[in-house]
Amino acid sequence: MTSTALDQLFQKTRAENRAALIAYIPAGFPSKAGCERAIKALAESGVDAIEIGFPYSDPVMDGPTIQEAAEISLKGGTSAADVFSALKTASSSGVAAVVMTYWNPIEKYGVDEFAQSIRENGGSGVITPDLTIEESGRWLSATSKHEINPIYVVAPSTSDLRLGEVTSKTGGFVYAASVMGVTGARTNVSVDASELVQRVRTTTSLPVSVGLGVSTREQAKQVAAYADGVIVGSAFIKLLLNAASEDEGIAAISELAKELALGVREGR
Repeated sequence: MTSTALDQLFQKTRAENRAALIAYIPAGFPSKAGCERAIKALAESGVDAIEIGFPYSDPVMDGPTIQEAAEISLKGGTSAADVFSALKTASSSGVAAVVMTYWNPIEKYGVDEFAQSIRENGGSGVITPDLTIEESGRWLSATSKHEINPIYVVAPSTSDLRLGEVTSKTGGFVYAASVMGVTGARTNVSVDASELVQRVRTTTSLPVSVGLGVSTREQAKQVAAYADGVIVGSAFIKLLLNAASEDEGIAAISELAKELALGVREGR
C-alpha cells in the first residue's frame, strides 16, 4: 500500500522525536461554515492531524460534550456530503485528515463508496470505534482497495491476545482509549494509558495515539512522553460550546491548540 499523509506524518514526528497533536471536531459543528473555519484555525495553530467526526444519533462511545456537539450538527442538517467536505478542508489545510465514525453510516453510504470518498477527499483513513475485527471483512477489503488506513480502537480491558488480533489489522495508528468508559476531558489522564501503550507496542510497530481526556498543555506533555500521538476532542468542543460567539470560540481553540502543540514537543 502506498503511504498515506498520516503514515508520512508519523515518520516526520518520529524523526523530530515528538508526539503528533491530533484534534477532533464533528462535521457541521458549531455550524457548517464554523466547522470549516475551526479546521483551518486548528491547522494554522500547530495541530498535525484532524479527525472529522461523523455526527451520529446514538454515539455509544462519546461523552456528553461530544454528544451535545453532534446534536447541534444533526439539527443543522449535516450529511455525509458535509463530512467529506470537512475532510477535504482539513486535507487541503496541510494536515493529515481522517474520519471517525460508527459503522452504521458507512453501511448506509455503501462500504466501498465510503472508502473511495475518503480517498477522493484527501483523507488518510477512518477510525471505527464500534467495528469488531470479526465483522471487518468487507471494510478491510475496501480500505485496502482504496489505500486508506483502517484505524481500530483498543482499551485497557482489551486482552493481550485480542490486542495482537486488532493491531495486525490496523493501519495508520492504533487508537488507545486511555480510560474505560466514554470520552471527555478529565483532570487526570489515567495511568492505564501508559500501560496500555506499552502492551500495544509488544504487538506492533505502528504508532500508538492516546485519546480520551487531554485538555491542557501539561497533560499533553505527560501523554507525549510515552505515546506517538495525543488526541484532543472534548476540550476543543467545550470551548466552542461555551463561547459567546463563533468568533470567540475559534479564537479560544486556536489558543488551546498552540498550548497543546508546545506540550507535545515538551514530552521527551
